[in-house]
Amino acid sequence: MLDLQERQAAATAAAASPAIHSVDLAKHYGKTVALANLTMTVPRGEVFGFLGPNGAGKTTAVKLLVGLIPATSGEGWMLGKPLGDRQVRRRIGYLPELFRYQPWLTAPEVLRVHCELARLPRSSWKTEIEGAMTLVGLAGRERDRVGTYSKGMQQRLGLGVALLGSPDLVFLDEPTSALDPVGRHDVRQILHHLRERGCAVFLNSHLLTEVEMVCDRVAMVDHGRVIASGTLDDLLGGKSCRIRVTGLDPRQRGSLRAFGDLDDDGEWITVRGLEPERVPEVVDEIVRQGGRVYAVEPRHLSLEDRFLQLLGEGEKNS
Repeated sequence: MLDLQERQAAATAAAASPAIHSVDLAKHYGKTVALANLTMTVPRGEVFGFLGPNGAGKTTAVKLLVGLIPATSGEGWMLGKPLGDRQVRRRIGYLPELFRYQPWLTAPEVLRVHCELARLPRSSWKTEIEGAMTLVGLAGRERDRVGTYSKGMQQRLGLGVALLGSPDLVFLDEPTSALDPVGRHDVRQILHHLRERGCAVFLNSHLLTEVEMVCDRVAMVDHGRVIASGTLDDLLGGKSCRIRVTGLDPRQRGSLRAFGDLDDDGEWITVRGLEPERVPEVVDEIVRQGGRVYAVEPRHLSLEDRFLQLLGEGEKNS
């Protein structure tokens, strides 16, 4: 048996390990590649966005990680243990994209069922249920049957189920898809709360503007493959400037690549990776070459812009 120091050392090592780490994780259905070579690391205490269009392989990745389906190849670890470890699975919360609760039950009754399934101490059920109802904004609707809830309210209930037992890692598969703007704001506040208490969140979504507001780092997936990953600063490449210009021939317009990556869309030219203090230099160069400047719009590249850019590059290379 391990002595006290060895057990403490093992606990410390486990706490220092990432929330999720995968190497070449893949899932094939015959000749169909649902997910290919997923390699990523999700640190503890961060909100990690897993992004992509519908059918990109996002839900397959979640099911692999939580142990609902086996991997075809590759390896993965959660909270320091191999995927599928039963003790670890008790420390995660999961809100699937498609879920249904018995319509004749009330929300507290649904939560009570899941307290039992999660084997939480019976003495904690009342506190867990009341806390979940309050956290997801369903306080005051305790007596209403789930069948009378709107889609948004049912999604709030699903989020409450995922948060029972104060998990160390939470998987949320499209958690705001049925929510109105108020509901999406509430979910963002919950994600901030989870981050503050050290819980890692794996957020699977195609709503890029929502992800941009809450995630510490993201991975973008398309056709079962990760096409980019990193912090938002890494992926967005800093700032850009959009300039409306006329009077330059193609060669002259192309010379502006000296200032950064260039997107030329007729009258508008976008220079990516351009710091604000260099904007006057670009304008001076355009005027020096005989061009006319009608508008200058410094801006940050959005996550949606970057994702569409990457998808376009993938189509060109395929």
